[in-house]
Amino acid sequence: MHRLRWTTVIVVVAASIASGVWGLGVFGQLSEGGYIDPGSESAQAAEVAEEALGAQGGDVIVIYTPDGGNVDDPAAARAITADLAALPADRVESATSYWQLAAAAQAAAGQPQGQQPADPQAAARAAQAAAQAAQFVTPDKRSAIALVTLAGADETEKLENYREIKDDFTVDGVETKVGGAAALQHSTSERSKSDLTLAEGVSLPVVLVLLVLIFGSLVAAALPVLVGGLAVLGALGVLHVIALTTEVNSFAVNVASLLGLGMAIDYGLFMVGRFREELAAGRSTAAAVRNTVATAGRTVAFSATLLIIALAGLMLFPQGFLKSLSYGGMSAVALAAFTSLTLLPAMLGLLGPRVDKLALPRRKKQIEGEKPVVGTGWERLARFVMKRPVLVALPILALLVFLAVPIKDVRFGEIDERVLPSGDPAREALAELKAEFPAMSGTGVQVVLRGADAAAAQPFAAEVANVPGIGEATVSGSQNGVTEITAALESEDALGTASTDAVERIRALDAPAGAEVLVGGFTARNVDSIDATYAQLPRMVLLLAGATLVLMFLAFGSMLLPVKAVVMSALSLTATFGVLVFVFQEGHGAGLLDVTPAPLEIGIVVLMAAVVFGLSTDYEVFLLSRMVEARTRGASTADAVVTGIVRTGRVISAAAILLVVVTGAFALSSLTMMRFIGVGMILALVLDATVVRMLLVPAVIRLMGDAAWWAPGPLRRLQERAGLAETDEIEEEGEGAGLVRTGA
Repeated sequence: MHRLRWTTVIVVVAASIASGVWGLGVFGQLSEGGYIDPGSESAQAAEVAEEALGAQGGDVIVIYTPDGGNVDDPAAARAITADLAALPADRVESATSYWQLAAAAQAAAGQPQGQQPADPQAAARAAQAAAQAAQFVTPDKRSAIALVTLAGADETEKLENYREIKDDFTVDGVETKVGGAAALQHSTSERSKSDLTLAEGVSLPVVLVLLVLIFGSLVAAALPVLVGGLAVLGALGVLHVIALTTEVNSFAVNVASLLGLGMAIDYGLFMVGRFREELAAGRSTAAAVRNTVATAGRTVAFSATLLIIALAGLMLFPQGFLKSLSYGGMSAVALAAFTSLTLLPAMLGLLGPRVDKLALPRRKKQIEGEKPVVGTGWERLARFVMKRPVLVALPILALLVFLAVPIKDVRFGEIDERVLPSGDPAREALAELKAEFPAMSGTGVQVVLRGADAAAAQPFAAEVANVPGIGEATVSGSQNGVTEITAALESEDALGTASTDAVERIRALDAPAGAEVLVGGFTARNVDSIDATYAQLPRMVLLLAGATLVLMFLAFGSMLLPVKAVVMSALSLTATFGVLVFVFQEGHGAGLLDVTPAPLEIGIVVLMAAVVFGLSTDYEVFLLSRMVEARTRGASTADAVVTGIVRTGRVISAAAILLVVVTGAFALSSLTMMRFIGVGMILALVLDATVVRMLLVPAVIRLMGDAAWWAPGPLRRLQERAGLAETDEIEEEGEGAGLVRTGA
């Protein structure tokens, strides 16, 4: 990178900008779906029902409330019917309203309204039509609804069509509220985009100011921000490529922005800090660049690899949403590391001592030789921990366990209207639907019988109605050998224990002879998604722990340090989630954050687990790398720990503060799931970078003593042959300086 510095800078910058410009097209390719397991029973139920009975409607649900009178007012009925009929045919597949069903019921009766038809069959048809119409209107007839099925082969196309017609439901003299899945997705998407802009607009200036204060130089401070910006641009291009071949949820862009910027700043902080340290030691620019890449750069490569593997664990899950988060996270972290190991060394090579240009007065004094005593505070802290490791470790362990206690009561759920802030029109519409039109709110249980007609399904519907937790169950459609039964839940909480138990009991019923039963609907989707996630969690845990153990052993040549790292990261992770359950699910302090308590969205939880575990290991690698470096030079265990803390304490703390600003800015979001990530990252980083990494880890290593560095002879030799062990400094031998590898 130093020899080809001009070429590297030109190629990497040009490629990143080109990737970003082309990557802007990804916003037209993103979806808002992918939250369900496509191979689940609930997904199969929806697919079978749609193929046999046609689109089930409900992409958009419009609530109409006339300003005066009721929904049977002729003028209001004509205006609403005309407005629905005028919806563009290329955007809307069908629209079914109360007024349409009421007219059908009257036509089926064949008699003036209020009179019963003489023909029993006509009377039955009229009664069925009237019952269906009754589900579309409130008992007092103040409000009625229309179900609109959007055109489109998938959720992305339907959402685009909704955006084109969302303002076409307004009717003079009638209050309209627009809800349904499309309205929820649209509102979530728009808020996600605006919140991302807000988060970046708030965090970037603050980060730049902090970097200037940390580095004492505007030039040095600008380098990590430049690397972060280019990493995010490059990630957009990668996401665009992926979106051309598979579904990518829009939230992947938020994850790419968060991790690309955050990790690039962290990596840049370590790289630039080490480079300046090498210059201060009297080395030439070329030697300083080489030594920086060989030490801090090597650590960046290991840390990024571990975080990428953690994010790759999301690929194990069947939900497209989680796969999308993996795409965004892995591409951003990989590009942040790549740019930090190519562009950044090249620019350091170009700048040399000029990296301290535009320095603050404090930094100028240091450059001119007035060097203050560095690290005395960290050394005093480290010496205190070394003298009293038990006194330090036990209270911290007790605190972490205490914070983790609420996690035993965790509940998971699917994203619903509560993700939106109070007062959002889509949230208000969906809340009113659940309260006034429970049968049409989409929270009921869908029971699909394949191989049974309506007559054969009636006895089974009666069985379903007798299931505890089910209010009533009626045959809602039958065609082409497929019959659908709609069952209403008694509980208002479709994600509660009573509702999920009802779904499991329905699935346990014996199917009618010759028929197959498929249970779907909102609650069933949630059950299936959680089950699919639980089924893959052991594999993800094995991947994270296994990768950490192997890579950290190859890096440090110790058997016990990697095990300790996994345990420490797990403690930090569980403590973080315990607090999040306490706030976001149980509602303690939720009012201060302006969020509605609800079950945690399991996809966001899995993402947070991967990121927090990766970041915990990230700081562990930076801390241990300096400890091992001191140990290889002959330091005792206690002195090696002290050296590691003195050398990295300030840098790790600064990195954590910067990442808190970048990720914590998402706590300003109006969406609960983004606020969850922001608050969760703040908690995790503060816990990990303070009590865990600077106090608990050193105390545990002190208690381990020399055993911390132990490894069996054969494994030690294997690690040495791998050539990934710590390296000592570069000896100054002109441009041909080489690395001098020390013994482990």
